[in-house]
Amino acid sequence: MGMTITEKIIAAHAGRDYVEPGELVTVKVDLAIANDITAPLAIKQLEKYGIDKVHDPNKIALVMDHFFPPKDIMSAQQIKISRDFAKKMGIKNYFEGQDSGVMHTLLPEKGFVVPGDLVIGADSHTCTYGGIGAFSTGVGSTDIAYIWATGETWLRVPESMKFVFYNKPQKWVGGKDFVLTVIGKIGVDGALYKAMEYEGEAIRALDIDNRLTIANMAIEAGGKTGIIEPDEKTVEWVRKRTNREFKLYKSDPDAKYCCEYEFDASKIEPVVACPSLPSNVKPVSEVAGTHIDQVFIGSCTNGRLSDLKIAAAILKGKKVHPEVRCIVIPASDQIYKQALHEGILEILADAGCLISTSTCGPCLGGHMGILAEGEACISTSNRNFVGRMGHPKSQVYLSSPAVAAASAVLGRIAHPDEVARYEEVETLITL
Repeated sequence: MGMTITEKIIAAHAGRDYVEPGELVTVKVDLAIANDITAPLAIKQLEKYGIDKVHDPNKIALVMDHFFPPKDIMSAQQIKISRDFAKKMGIKNYFEGQDSGVMHTLLPEKGFVVPGDLVIGADSHTCTYGGIGAFSTGVGSTDIAYIWATGETWLRVPESMKFVFYNKPQKWVGGKDFVLTVIGKIGVDGALYKAMEYEGEAIRALDIDNRLTIANMAIEAGGKTGIIEPDEKTVEWVRKRTNREFKLYKSDPDAKYCCEYEFDASKIEPVVACPSLPSNVKPVSEVAGTHIDQVFIGSCTNGRLSDLKIAAAILKGKKVHPEVRCIVIPASDQIYKQALHEGILEILADAGCLISTSTCGPCLGGHMGILAEGEACISTSNRNFVGRMGHPKSQVYLSSPAVAAASAVLGRIAHPDEVARYEEVETLITL
């Protein structure tokens, strides 16, 4: 019997010709990553067992992004622990401040992840890299410590689910709308420990930014990973970022899936995930008019250059509603600089947006945009659980950058059509 793309990547890293769902296998890890919250916990585990060297410092990356720049003494200490560890162990792939960013945007951007890789991270959104055809998943800090020490880990081979998107999508609809539609359909535990494989003409038409967005939110459906078969777009994107050799895997025609779903992309409207679950998904037309106090455009889900371009194109010549704070955070230093060079940040600043250096910040309710009791935010991030971005009695709505930008202008949840002509925006974002 054939194998899925996920099974093939796992088999290759297990030194096997064939694996099937349910098997427990030991795999070699290409890259093991952690951040300023999870790295110190893993470091303490190594110290606890007297381990004073790592298996391969070149296969470790540490990215300070969650509470960076450090917001208080504790977060500063966390970063110092990580920095000192990197120096001690000879880990060159340490990122803090200049030329850094949000880890799940930064690492593929810098070519640390390529198709066919097996990446494990002490962060749940490590699944993002499936957008370029890698197997990637999140684990706990103790597991990361073991990988740092040995270069390998164990996995239970996940079953695969197939999600097929066909036909041409409506205007304003992209990867965020696709993945929220899926989560709305199957629920936050609908893909528990499964690989979520996406295919179809509507998926192939997406650029890499949108594919990374889709893979990023596999964990919001309980998935082990999200993955999209790499194609010529993937190869072109990756080749611009690294000279590393890589292998393209694709699922066999007779590969087995535990279930399959089909979606007509032409019938999917821009959507919003309402409080307080990513699965509480409704068309934006049903929630338009809902009051908001804050807009957040950023995170490892939608803080890439194309996301900022869409927001700027909608906000160009307009003003953020006077009763709304609109926070824009580019997901990497490179994206910040490119947005600055292209005049995107100027447009956003002129509109009244508050622009920050790259950080996870508001996404996890860390800093740079905490919500008070009773406040509502529409965010391009990935989670809207109770208390996720601040007070337990605040509310978070999830959307695409287009919906978020339109909402910023009107001070309420809004369809992009209410404030901009799609044809004009499309022209601006392709310049």
